[in-house]
Amino acid sequence: MVETGTTELVTPLPGLETADASEPSPEERGHFIQRGPEGKLMLFSGRSNRELAEAIAEKLNIALGEVQLKTFANGEVYSRFGESIRGADVFIVQSCAGPQTNDHLMELLEMIHGAKLASANRITAVMPWYPYSRQDKKSAPREPITAKLVADMLDVAGVDRVLTMDLHAGQIQGFFDIPVDHMTALRIFAQYYRDRGLYGDGVVAVAPDPGRAKMAARFAEMLEADFALLRKVRPEQEVATVTEVSGPVEGKIAIMGDDIIVTGGTLMAGAQALKGAGATEVYACATHGLFPPKALGTLMDSDFTEIAVTDTVPQDPLTRPDKLKVLSVSGLLADTIQNVFMGESVSMIFQGENQLF
Repeated sequence: MVETGTTELVTPLPGLETADASEPSPEERGHFIQRGPEGKLMLFSGRSNRELAEAIAEKLNIALGEVQLKTFANGEVYSRFGESIRGADVFIVQSCAGPQTNDHLMELLEMIHGAKLASANRITAVMPWYPYSRQDKKSAPREPITAKLVADMLDVAGVDRVLTMDLHAGQIQGFFDIPVDHMTALRIFAQYYRDRGLYGDGVVAVAPDPGRAKMAARFAEMLEADFALLRKVRPEQEVATVTEVSGPVEGKIAIMGDDIIVTGGTLMAGAQALKGAGATEVYACATHGLFPPKALGTLMDSDFTEIAVTDTVPQDPLTRPDKLKVLSVSGLLADTIQNVFMGESVSMIFQGENQLF
């Protein structure tokens, strides 16, 4: 006689296992999936500013990655990574500045493309100084928008993210279809001047033109100082004439901030106008010091008490005048790289105040 009835399976069929009571219910689901052990962060440097890259690596407690870089006799640039970067988060430090701007830019593009072909997981171009950033719009007919062209070249090379500092125009971020982390050195300068006692009622933060007014106003808050504005005209490129000083300047120490110093014509005209308006001393600071030959000598003989820049662009310590102070951004960039790698907030480093444009 055959027994009829339902037989309970002791071992469920594959794919039909009963959910464990310990697993979270739909109401208890988290907001992320843990991917397990973190990937690896690798830092590489081009030849434009290796000192800064080494300082960043030291703060991250890692060594710079091995990469072979050279220039052939015909001027062509060559690069090759000296170790496996498969699956790594690759950060490439390169400030494309100076007489070799174009060579440095091409070197960066080659390194990005090489990392892409070597199966890097993610490639971040760390460009403290973004080249051609002053060519961000058409100021005259038949001009290129070269800052946009550079963005397109980086995208075609295969970059996944760009990390830069104090762009000449914040709108350059919109030239990219990838994330752009825009850092500012404003807090570094504010801390430097506060440490020297240059803050409070006896100090005025000065915007060299209306375009820098928002940055200067925030700088004034950091220094607990007054705010003033210069108005200028440009009869031609690299030449500026100050037409008006607006704000409480007389009897105060003026600190004029800008994003770039090249020949310094704008700042020297501003310093002269501020002295004429009664400022007792004039200091200047700028994130990027792009000094051509002989420009430093002219600036040091001007009305400035001191000029401060950062090391986004290298300054030769052998020829650097005493009145030129160089502050390092390596700690800021190291923190930013760490947060990008870990998937944490970058704006948290600035308490959400890195977008000041």
